[in-house]
Amino acid sequence: MKSDDIREAARRLAPIAVLYDFRLDQCGPTARGVYWNNEAGQRLRFEVLLGVIDLKDDKGGISLNDLGCGYGAFFDFIASRPLMQDSRYFGYDISEGMVREAARRIRDPRAQFGQSLMATREADYSFVSGTYNMKLDESDRDWAAYVEGSLRDLWSKTRKGLAFNMLCATTKKRKEHDLYYADWQEFHAFCVKELSPNVTVLRDYPLAEWTIYVHR
Repeated sequence: MKSDDIREAARRLAPIAVLYDFRLDQCGPTARGVYWNNEAGQRLRFEVLLGVIDLKDDKGGISLNDLGCGYGAFFDFIASRPLMQDSRYFGYDISEGMVREAARRIRDPRAQFGQSLMATREADYSFVSGTYNMKLDESDRDWAAYVEGSLRDLWSKTRKGLAFNMLCATTKKRKEHDLYYADWQEFHAFCVKELSPNVTVLRDYPLAEWTIYVHR
């Protein structure tokens, strides 16, 4: 991102960071603490996201960026898997409380956490789970522009594959005005045009959202 874009993103995200700090105080390091309904849905999202990893990398020796890492649930999910053998994980979050909690809970030397609105390191794979869902009072148009800028920046720091999920614009449960519901077709077109022609959309899992994989 350019410096002006970073400043504007920081302005947009500041009240969201406060909200997540408050939620963590209320619910603790749980799925509900990051506004998911339950752990089962959270785990399913993680499983879907992991599908972006090439088979040859399933045995480890890779690096991962997790943008919007919260209290470190994704690292918990993958810590004991073969893909983390000799691998590194970098988690980033805008919430100071979330980053502090992740670092307190997870002392694994393979994991590092930092407060940031963007990835600061290059990695083989990058993940974004739920990070773009909360927009508060931002207009859909302005929020979409922010998300696209964020994805461009993350892709520039991704060597092999990027996976991200978003709430589906067609869901019948679309009731919350502070959440962003995205059109998968629009983001598919954006990814093909701006990131890579190698794009896959997943919509066949039982959650009111979709996931996109982008590969080099």
